[in-house]
Amino acid sequence: MDGHNDLAWALREKTARNLDLIDLAAPVTGTHTDLPRLASGGVGAQFWSVFVPAEMPGGAAVTATIEQIDLVREMIRRYPAALELALTVADVEWILAAGKVASLLGAEGGHSIACSLSVLRALHALGVRYLTLTHNRNVPWADSATDEPAAGGLTAFGREVVGEMQRLGMLVDLSHVSAGTMRDAFDAAEAPVIFSHSSARALCDHPRNVPDDMLARLPGNGGVCMVTFVSGFVSQACRDWELQLAAEMERRGLDHKDYASRKQLRPEWATVHPRPAATLSQVADHVDHVREVAGVEYVGIGGDYDGTDQLPDGLQDVSCYPALIAELLDRGWSDADCGRLASGNILRVMHEAQAASEAISGRRGPSQARIEDVDRAAQPPADAVS
Repeated sequence: MDGHNDLAWALREKTARNLDLIDLAAPVTGTHTDLPRLASGGVGAQFWSVFVPAEMPGGAAVTATIEQIDLVREMIRRYPAALELALTVADVEWILAAGKVASLLGAEGGHSIACSLSVLRALHALGVRYLTLTHNRNVPWADSATDEPAAGGLTAFGREVVGEMQRLGMLVDLSHVSAGTMRDAFDAAEAPVIFSHSSARALCDHPRNVPDDMLARLPGNGGVCMVTFVSGFVSQACRDWELQLAAEMERRGLDHKDYASRKQLRPEWATVHPRPAATLSQVADHVDHVREVAGVEYVGIGGDYDGTDQLPDGLQDVSCYPALIAELLDRGWSDADCGRLASGNILRVMHEAQAASEAISGRRGPSQARIEDVDRAAQPPADAVS
């Protein structure tokens, strides 16, 4: 059960959302994902990301997110023998037992709700089962790992978002957020949180990775860190290469945080400055590290296939999960512990989040908080003495 796959955005770019132009039941060139490779990789459940770029303004981001939800639902409809929509943990379990890929939806970035809890509830009604609180840029109520700090973590409205998500049973995803936002989310959480696609910062100093002090909080929260395969999050040499690319973008007057600009320039940069390679063994090192700091019950896998063009040797597409499991078995992992990593831990999180949702819903109804009221009320008066 993988925590994050960006095939939907890849299809949007490849086919302009016209799935008549592609057949996922056959090998698909130019992607990391198709149905034959999912089967080869033993994938039984997948969170499909309904990502839209953080540069999209509020209303446009909401529209594009709904289009992405529609695209994933259409993908599922076209391949009923292989894919089935999952809305609950019980759905995941029966779909796994039926031999199909249980297909869940995850929204990547709080910009997709346009600062509205009503939009959050609407996305949940459409099937979204996690929300990554930020993407590469801050939102007005939460700081991103890859932007300049503005809120210092979560604002008062950000805490309302976390509370409403957990009342709904939507998983709070802390990949992409700053350490301050992680801290505040842990403090506010009434249910387990997840990192859907992040690795260990102690092994690769990238702000997208999880510091040890946050990994150490997972046992108390019950959450899970789903280790990702993105080379720049796995290998320090690859991270350093990305920093050099970012510096070149700034030299050219480009915003290194801009998704499209970075993707466009990367091949040109690589021709002059060959990109170092990450390895499957390094990914296993991150899995081992999360286990060492948090425990074997709090680690999972979130490959980020089709969300990156930088993947380690040996993990080039979704057929390669068995190679990672084989590496861990060779390192002394038991079959039972590999089962926890592969699906047991995230299924436990879903069970616990669903139980927490039922308890929270018994105590309170939907939040009617508005950012313009809540965060203004949290500000000191203009003439306050500091």
